[in-house]
Amino acid sequence: MIVLDSSFLIGYHNTRDTHHAEAARTMVHLAAGEWGPALLLEYVFLEVVTVLRARRGQAVALTVAEQLLNAREVEFLPCSDFFTESLRTLARESAALSFTDAAILTVARRERGVIATFDADLRGLPGVTVVPG
Repeated sequence: MIVLDSSFLIGYHNTRDTHHAEAARTMVHLAAGEWGPALLLEYVFLEVVTVLRARRGQAVALTVAEQLLNAREVEFLPCSDFFTESLRTLARESAALSFTDAAILTVARRERGVIATFDADLRGLPGVTVVPG
């Protein structure tokens, strides 16, 4: 199982992003099922669409939103079921995590999964593996 972070998805879907090439290489492995199913948290979806709308315009943001929601490799995960647990993770971690990052970490630890991210705050935390390396 791999949990997708907004930095990874934005890097992949924004060809102007400094991480685009590395995200594209990682996406090949993801699409091949190397880490099992991909989880897209509701919070991450909101961030991706918001950032892409600001950086690339509404048409790009809506196209990516549709692609993400229709991708066979991606399972959309509403966040209300683990909201409180994510809040506890946020309070417990010493890293400077956003609430969304705490939710990603919560799910990745629960599922013993991998996180696809370029976010330095999620690297080196116990109980998770981060790609790209």
